[in-house]
Amino acid sequence: MKLVTFRAGEREAVGRVDDDGTTVRDLTGVTGGLTLLAVIEKWDELSGRIAAATDLPALVDARLRAPIPTPRRDLFAVGKNYRDHAAEFGRSGYDTPQRSEDLPERPIVFSKATTSVTGPYDDVESHPSVTSELDYESELAVIIGKGGRGISRADALDHVWGYTIVNDVTARDVQRDHKQWLLGKSLDTHAPMGPWAVSADEITDVGSLEVSSRVNGELRQNAPVKDLIFDVPELIRVISAGITLLPGDIIATGTPAGVGVGFDPPRFLSRGDVVECAITGLGSIRNTIA
Repeated sequence: MKLVTFRAGEREAVGRVDDDGTTVRDLTGVTGGLTLLAVIEKWDELSGRIAAATDLPALVDARLRAPIPTPRRDLFAVGKNYRDHAAEFGRSGYDTPQRSEDLPERPIVFSKATTSVTGPYDDVESHPSVTSELDYESELAVIIGKGGRGISRADALDHVWGYTIVNDVTARDVQRDHKQWLLGKSLDTHAPMGPWAVSADEITDVGSLEVSSRVNGELRQNAPVKDLIFDVPELIRVISAGITLLPGDIIATGTPAGVGVGFDPPRFLSRGDVVECAITGLGSIRNTIA
């Protein structure tokens, strides 16, 4: 199922997207007004009712928000997790002065603040007083359903509720100058997310999904998820080894080659640029740099 969080007037609620990918149905009568995070927590109880619901009202002027507009804690995110991107980032000199193209031996995990999350079609703030080197990163994001600690690779996908798209917008100069990634990755509105949260049963082969991005209509990134250095089960195993994952936790799995910093000279975003991120079966998000 494709679920959304929408706002209609002053009301915010959860909806279900029809197979046409555009019509949103109001699920309030089924969920009792629960947030999507609460729906995920009660998925075993609610999934059948949501799937079987008919005669749901269609929404006309609803505005889609991020599927989980306010995550319960920071997003987990993974850096340099596609081979070609690890190489382009190493060549850029923004990682280390040595410009090493070596692949990471273990997942590089950092966090993005909850306040960085914004909607799938909302403007992204340029923060000109903070950064002049704004970049884009189209990513598959995993939404945890069943929490746990010490999750094995073999059991990892049983803990996945579903998937969505995240643009891991990055202030490259902040990332470089502070020699860590939290600040450069967490500016307000720098995690556009959506448009839907797609339950895992709709995705039969995660590795076959294609991740792409376009800037002002120009294709910049395009790669299959199977190119991940550390796949979804491995990321869940590593993160959960000593950290308890919770329902609704979001893991952004990394971005393919083709980001702005990978060009020579770099092609950073400017105000007015439009960035579109898409993944097979998960729709697309479209955000303007404000």
